[in-house]
Amino acid sequence: MTHYEDAGGPGQPVLALHGTFGRGRTFAALADRLQPDYRLIAPDLRGHGAIPDRRGRTTRCDFSREAFVADVAQFIETHDLAPALVIGHSLGGVTAYQLAARHPDLVRAVVVEDVGAIPGDAVLDVTNWPTKFASREAAATFFAATPAPEYFLESVDPNGNLMFDLDDMMAAQRGNVGDWWADWLAVRRPLMLLRATNSFLLSADHAAQLVRRRPGTRLVTFADTGHWIHREAPDAYAEAVRGFFRSLPEPTTSRPPAG
Repeated sequence: MTHYEDAGGPGQPVLALHGTFGRGRTFAALADRLQPDYRLIAPDLRGHGAIPDRRGRTTRCDFSREAFVADVAQFIETHDLAPALVIGHSLGGVTAYQLAARHPDLVRAVVVEDVGAIPGDAVLDVTNWPTKFASREAAATFFAATPAPEYFLESVDPNGNLMFDLDDMMAAQRGNVGDWWADWLAVRRPLMLLRATNSFLLSADHAAQLVRRRPGTRLVTFADTGHWIHREAPDAYAEAVRGFFRSLPEPTTSRPPAG
């Protein structure tokens, strides 16, 4: 994770993890709304965004859950953010709660956006997508059929090149498919779950099950919003996140014990 967005300022750091096909800059509106109390830091996760050029690569990168979690753990350590406030959307949400479960000393609290313990096995087939567009207008036309055109457009560079490898995105999606109940139930840090009523990934029944099986989970539902809550309802999203963070007990001077 060589590239990251940093809102700067004196606020308490918040680490934000984007979903598949995204970039750290997807949280720009949220970063603005959380200042000056919170300083949002959003890296481009492996295989996404402004990462080293993949041309000529002879080996496929690891897109397992373990690899994503290890990357974020290393980022927190490198940037001295522990114990971190962590926000994660979709694939980033799974990474966030797995990080809290597997590296509790690195995490103070977690916000999980519109994803659950079983993300589902639906994988968007992008193998035939174009990797270069004649213009930004052409890219906008192509992505107009998706649920979040601007989200995808953030991964098109000024020259019209798609900033991710299509095979990588297939591997990242497949790596996120699984039963992650053990990780969800293992989280001992404060956790807030955000759900969109128009979500295609997190049903009301599954959200209720997540709360029931893990007592203490705070559930916030956003009416008339889709999967990308942080983009569709940034004001309400920021209000929920700010309220959750403010409700946390004061951090100790040292990291909390694991377990």
